[in-house]
This record gives sequence, C-alpha cells and structure tokens, in this order.
Amino acid sequence: MNSNKKLYKDKKNEIIGGVCAGLADYFDVDVTLVRLGMVLLGLMWGAGILLYIVAMVIMPDKTTIIEDTIKEAEKTEEDE
Repeated sequence: MNSNKKLYKDKKNEIIGGVCAGLADYFDVDVTLVRLGMVLLGLMWGAGILLYIVAMVIMPDKTTIIEDTIKEAEKTEEDE
C-alpha cells in the first residue's frame, strides 16, 4: 500500500457527502461495494449512519488535501 495515500471525501463522486467515494478510492475498490456496505451497516445495527455522519464531519475534502500538498511543495521550494 502506498504510504502517501490520504483519506478524504471525494466531492466529485459524491451522492450524499462523498465519504463512500473517498473510502473506495483509498482502498481501491468499487464505490458501489462501499455504498452497499454502508447501507447494510445502517440497516443492521444503525452504526453505519452514525459512522457516516462522523466521517462527513472529520474527513477533509480532496481539494483541501491537494491545496495543502501544493502549499507544502511551495514552502519546500522557498526553503531551498
């Protein structure tokens, strides 16, 4: 697994909050499987709904990750 991978919400492929799309991208699986898993968690134990809401609040957007990476690269260039 690539150590540079970051977990983020993918707003490009979102349906509700982009959490499932971000998880699918991180684990390199089909987003439909992740969405089905979240629905099953929500229906069986109700934990899926709570986990999804928490993830929506905690996970950064993909654009935020990209912007931070660009800022870090610019800072590194300035330091050199």
